[in-house]
Formats: sequence, structure tokens, C-alpha cells
Amino acid sequence: MRLGGPIFETFTDPEAWIAAVRRAGYAAAICPLDETADDDAVKAFAGAAADADVVIAEVGAWSNPLARDAAAARDALELCRRRLDLADRIGARCCVNISGSRGEKWDGPHPDDLTEETFDAIVESVRSIIDDVKPTRTAYTLETMPWMYPDSTGSYLRLIDAIDRDGFAVHFDPVNLLSSPRRFFGHVELVRDFVARLGPRIRSCHAKDATMSDGFITHLDEVRPGTGRLDYPAVLTALDSLDPDTPLMLEHLDGAAEYALAAGFVRSAADAAGVRLR
Repeated sequence: MRLGGPIFETFTDPEAWIAAVRRAGYAAAICPLDETADDDAVKAFAGAAADADVVIAEVGAWSNPLARDAAAARDALELCRRRLDLADRIGARCCVNISGSRGEKWDGPHPDDLTEETFDAIVESVRSIIDDVKPTRTAYTLETMPWMYPDSTGSYLRLIDAIDRDGFAVHFDPVNLLSSPRRFFGHVELVRDFVARLGPRIRSCHAKDATMSDGFITHLDEVRPGTGRLDYPAVLTALDSLDPDTPLMLEHLDGAAEYALAAGFVRSAADAAGVRLR
């Protein structure tokens, strides 16, 4: 696997970007450009990444294709198409979004989000994005989530079958699936099962940690790797069966110092497990 995360240094050219990635100690990176980049810029950054053996892990298309407001939904779908096109042009492993919500908060829970009607709407939206772009080097993926599809190994498999497109693949965030005490305490088996059943289609992963309080009712918090309950040596051992170039991307931390602490912990856990983490 390849460890990666966001870059906090400013850069204006591919060489400065690669230098910043290297200083952070990463072998994978978030796409440094947005959808407005012209072909020359895309080629320059893609070439610099290839020369430096840095994998461009993902292009974020963070938006709500399922918004009830028609104009907002159209804008979200257009953003997803443009970001998927960018991912294909630059050779990123995936373009990633969430499936979307029927509520006012684009990534928040809503009673309608886990209905069959919404499942069908997700299938339609993902098909339209992939069919319009027709990616050949990358894939469109949905990040696993606690309160919207895909919220489990089984629901991801259902989406793969229903969408039925080669351009659709898997983005794995284990912590986002820890939506109950059973999953929280059984997270190692959850990760093993997910990887066993979906591993060949996983394009990128997120690295986080989680804690659960002892107050009523169940409350889970996302925390920095190394400060939660996850058995990272066991999790990394399970992920080690994936394509060696699979990125493991740190996220949702506060500044470069926090990311450095997280990266140091994950590398130590990999060493303890005998897992090669670039």
C-alpha cells in the first residue's frame, strides 16, 4: 500500500508539488488540480507524478447528486462528470463522491436515504455520470458511509450488480462503516470480509480511527489514527492483500502536525504487522 494525505504547502508547478509530497513522506497524493485545468497542466502534473513514482489516489467530486432541488442536483451531476473526466485525464486511481442525501445537508442522514427508491436513484445517477464520461483509465467510486448507501459490504455488492458498469469501482473507508457497537467492536472481521468480497475493485482507502463513549445512547467519534480503538496492525494486514499501489489516505485532521503524527503511527503499525507501506 501507499500512504498519502493532503499537502499544506503552496505550489505553482509540478516539481514544487512533488517536492511537497516527498517532504510529507507520502507515496500517494490527492489530485493537485481541479476540473478547470487545461490538458498541458494535466499532462505536466501526471508526468511529474509518474517520474517520481507518486500515485494520484483520487479526485474528489464532493457534492449531492440526490439533492431534492433540481438545479442543485444538476450542478452536482455536472461536477461529478467534470471531476471524473479530470481523473481519467490525469490517471488518478478514482474519482470519489458519496452517493448523496435526500436531506438538506449534502452528507447528512435523512429517513429516505436508505430506501429502495433512493437506491434506484443512486444507480441512475452513477450510470449517467459514467456513461457520459466513458472513463478508460480510472473509475467512479462511492465512499462507504454510515447512513447512506453503500453502508455495508452487501449494499456495495448490490450497487455493483445494479449499476453494471466497468467504470464503477469501490472506495473503502472502514471507519465510516462503524455505525453500531457490533461493527465497532468487530471491525477487524468487518474489514476482512469487505476486502475478501470487494478487494479487486477497491481503488483507494481512507485511514482514520474511532472511539465509542459509554453514555446512552451509542455515540461514536472519528479521531486521529492511534488515538482510537482500531486494531491497526490487523486492519493493515487485511488491506495488505490489495493491489500494492492501493492508496491509504489520511484525512479529516487539523493541520500538517496532526497529519505527521497520524502518518508516524500508521507506519509504526505497519512495521509491527510486517506490512510494507510505502
